[in-house]
Amino acid sequence: MFTFRKSIITAIILVCFIFFLRSSQYSTTSTPNIPHDPLHAGQPTDENVRLKHDTNQQQPLKSPPLAPLRDRLRYQFPYDLEAKFPAYIWQTWKYTPASMWFDAELRVAEASWTELHPGFVHEVVPDDTQRHLIKYLYAAVPEVYEAFDALPLAVLKADFFRYLVLLARGGIYSDIDTTALKPATEWLPAEMDLSTIGFVVGIEADPDRPDWHKWYSRRIQFCQWTIQAKPGHPILRDLVATITEDALRMKRAGFLTNGKTDKTIVEFTGPGVWTDAIFRYLNNPEYFNIRPGETRNITYEDFTNQVEHRKVGDVVVLPITSFSPGVQQMGAQDVDDPMAFVKHDFGGIFFPSLTTLLS
Repeated sequence: MFTFRKSIITAIILVCFIFFLRSSQYSTTSTPNIPHDPLHAGQPTDENVRLKHDTNQQQPLKSPPLAPLRDRLRYQFPYDLEAKFPAYIWQTWKYTPASMWFDAELRVAEASWTELHPGFVHEVVPDDTQRHLIKYLYAAVPEVYEAFDALPLAVLKADFFRYLVLLARGGIYSDIDTTALKPATEWLPAEMDLSTIGFVVGIEADPDRPDWHKWYSRRIQFCQWTIQAKPGHPILRDLVATITEDALRMKRAGFLTNGKTDKTIVEFTGPGVWTDAIFRYLNNPEYFNIRPGETRNITYEDFTNQVEHRKVGDVVVLPITSFSPGVQQMGAQDVDDPMAFVKHDFGGIFFPSLTTLLS
């Protein structure tokens, strides 16, 4: 007779049997090794695929802190040649244009950038904001901010800031005493493919005279008061690393703490080191197809007496007229020339500090 007691016992046995079957099935399918099945030999399970994928995704997050500075900058600020030039205009001064202390003689020049670039974000970053912005942008590379904060002179910080903000965000940097003559959308010929250009620079000096070294640091000197770049460009990455390494070396040696450096401004953050970084890039086989055994480098001779655009790789070099019209020397034409894009007023805004340092 099938009593209540027997039904309970039967139910317990049935539950145990089902549990046993499920446990057996789970232990068989969850084992990570399935080489006995020739159809699945060598193929990872879905879980292993996910874990491997996660590992690959997370690997770069673990390696940069142990990598060289240039590699970490490359990781933090990747360079995308085919991207558009960011619509940013960056300038620096003691105060913003909204301040009553903003110099009246600078207002027309500053406003020219906004007027000719209505679709751009135009930022004048005041001195007391620069360090906070750099600390934010370079939080993952703290030694860069340490180097910036250690610089003892405003002119050094102003130089370094332009490279830092362009590396991180791209766009246009121009000194506060410059006047835009043409919008940046007209700086390059329409037939130039912007997806092949990542960096635009002008010639500052082309002194064809035997005593040029008394007046300039390089035979061809590139302009750094107006620069256009896509973020992450290798020239900027190399230069930021170079200045950072120099600044931290001087800091450890005790130079920066007393307001002195063991380099002039021109060679530390100015047009000397700037020009060297550009030529270093143009001659780097990592970026340019330099045939084995080829000894000729890109030198000043490739840009002297230039009157039109010159494209080398992803770099466009503009003639001296483009950013220095009206200087009446070294072949520069006047402000009404078709190649005149930006006028530098040379108001001496930064030069007093330079004269003081070198005196």
